[in-house]
Amino acid sequence: MNVSLSTLASPLSSLNPAPATAGQGGFADAIGAAMSQVEGARASATQASTDLLMGGIGDVHTVALAAQKAELSLELFQQVRNKFVSAYQEIMKMPM
Repeated sequence: MNVSLSTLASPLSSLNPAPATAGQGGFADAIGAAMSQVEGARASATQASTDLLMGGIGDVHTVALAAQKAELSLELFQQVRNKFVSAYQEIMKMPM
């Protein structure tokens, strides 16, 4: 199997959001983009399974990979969200 470095780097490039200046909603934009990616992966998995079941288009491997990608992206998003909530709670515990 021939795997190039660009093939491995492409999924990782979407995880590095561009730095934003304060006051421009950088964090909100990053969360929104992450949610869009998770929703896109879910929609892709749903479309792949529908195409296979209804039209016989594609194969089982493609459907399984799309479903696994959607599941992993959701789990990653949940873990990032959990870390953010934990950090926020720690900040709120600090005395002023």
